[in-house]
Amino acid sequence: MAYKAGPIYPCNPATARSESTKLGVDPKGEKLIYTNGRAVIIRDLNHTELSHAYTQHTQSATVARFSPSGYYAASADVAGNVRIWDVTNLENNLKLAIRPLSGKINDLAWDGESKRIIVGGEGKDKFGAAFFMDSGSSCGEITGHSKPINSLSIRHQRPFKAISGSDDNSIIFHSAVPFKYDKMINTHTRFVRDVAFSPDGELFASVASDGKLFFYEGKTGDVKGEAGTEGGGSLMACSWSPDSKSIATAGADGIVSIWDASTQKSTQSYTVGTDVQSQQNGIVYAGPNTLVSISLSGVLNLFDTRESSATKWRKLHGATKAITASVLDEQETTFYTGSFDGSIKKFSIGDQEGLCDEIQGTGHSANVVGFSGSEGKVYSAGWDDKVSTIQGDSFSASSLATKSQPAGIASTPNGVYIATSSGIEIHSTGTKSASVLSDGPATAVAAYAQPNSDLIAYGVGKKVILSTVSPEKEIATFEDNKGDVLSLAFTSDGKFLASGDSAGRVILINVEKKEVNVSSRWTFHTGRIVDLAWSKSTKRLASVGLDESIYIWNRESVGKNIAIKNAHPGGVTGVSWLGDDKIITSGSDGIVRTWSVPV
Repeated sequence: MAYKAGPIYPCNPATARSESTKLGVDPKGEKLIYTNGRAVIIRDLNHTELSHAYTQHTQSATVARFSPSGYYAASADVAGNVRIWDVTNLENNLKLAIRPLSGKINDLAWDGESKRIIVGGEGKDKFGAAFFMDSGSSCGEITGHSKPINSLSIRHQRPFKAISGSDDNSIIFHSAVPFKYDKMINTHTRFVRDVAFSPDGELFASVASDGKLFFYEGKTGDVKGEAGTEGGGSLMACSWSPDSKSIATAGADGIVSIWDASTQKSTQSYTVGTDVQSQQNGIVYAGPNTLVSISLSGVLNLFDTRESSATKWRKLHGATKAITASVLDEQETTFYTGSFDGSIKKFSIGDQEGLCDEIQGTGHSANVVGFSGSEGKVYSAGWDDKVSTIQGDSFSASSLATKSQPAGIASTPNGVYIATSSGIEIHSTGTKSASVLSDGPATAVAAYAQPNSDLIAYGVGKKVILSTVSPEKEIATFEDNKGDVLSLAFTSDGKFLASGDSAGRVILINVEKKEVNVSSRWTFHTGRIVDLAWSKSTKRLASVGLDESIYIWNRESVGKNIAIKNAHPGGVTGVSWLGDDKIITSGSDGIVRTWSVPV
């Protein structure tokens, strides 16, 4: 095999303010399932490198659930599609594809026999549907609501019952099978955010934007009582413990609470924070003593309910938005990623593989367009017209202001070079002033440190210009690219330069001879090439683009390549080499992936 997919470093769930985020867990309580963009993530809570991504949806996925048997997962998207697929193998063989609703699906639920599924959401003619998982044929109706359904649950014991909560403030109790309308429950005065049957089927509960938690009799739907909530914010989600004795709620006030089902009193609570980003959007029990919640910021919080301290818990980080740029540090121990919202994450390579953490301090407030590493530092450029410096796990207090919007960045021990809409900005080490090397708006830049003067290459339209910095002198121009030059990369010895453009063409330039070695043979990309990286041996080049593809080229055998198609849904945005036979990539799906590409 020319290549092999390695471990992935998963993104965290996508969140939105005032919307409940659906979290699911496998029957063993070891793996979390959630969605972000077109990807459905199965995340191992204890071993990140065992996580998996399902990427067969063509629209943004909204909810995913494991079947009670643990053999299948069902996932739904904004267009009303439901896909049921096998989770026991890496190929995720498709069991059923169906479109039960004409609009966004907000939630779905399995019955206790893993045979039937109900879905709810937005639709033109109906807000819910019920069908068999093997044939897709109807097994009843989910009716009675006048506005979109937000949440659903099925009683896993016979006689089956189903409940649905909606934006019309009501809960509909359905008898089954087939599922049909039984009665309406009007306990809440605001949007019903979540409903859930207890695992033993004796009770079910509901939470809503009115901040109230109600308990009901599982077989009849009769109201049993209201928990003593005290004027808090909206309750966004709820989840029962496996023994059915407790229920946990996630609140928009940033508080996770655990309630005793028999006394309807709070027994434990965790205050995640009081700011907007600490709002709790979703929650699920993963085992008897593990509780997982999701903050609006996208951070997953893991609580051990046996701990007496309510101030300490584990946090799982990951990208929550599309990754727009990435870089591997010089020591090959940390992989940095930046997203279009300005957030920057770091992933450990090696001993704690895949462990993700936040970069501390003030970074960017807008799209991160590029990274460059030099002498233990990593520089990041963003559309907030700023270059930040990262050392280890924190930003430096000072940053560089750019004169116009950056498009790319390169660095050496002698300086930082920024491609901007007004030219190349040169920030020499040890000086506070910056000079501008201008020949029009620059779209990409690369730099190589020489004993006397740094050598830089930059793109202006379809041209690649080679120049020395001190003195500023243009030494060669190449016009073999067919589109705007978007990425440039020198080999580690500075002898060769690769150029990638918006037309999907890669050009190989011999820097010493000032001539083009490969002009029209590396043209297999069908979209914009956004990043290039050379292997340590300088013989192999990796190119990635918005066509969702990765290509590995060989400088000594230009007619051969290794193609990795459909690598990241939405496009591949960054690539780095680990030695000569492994690459690490980032993409618009927010996922970091590793690949073995044997020589």
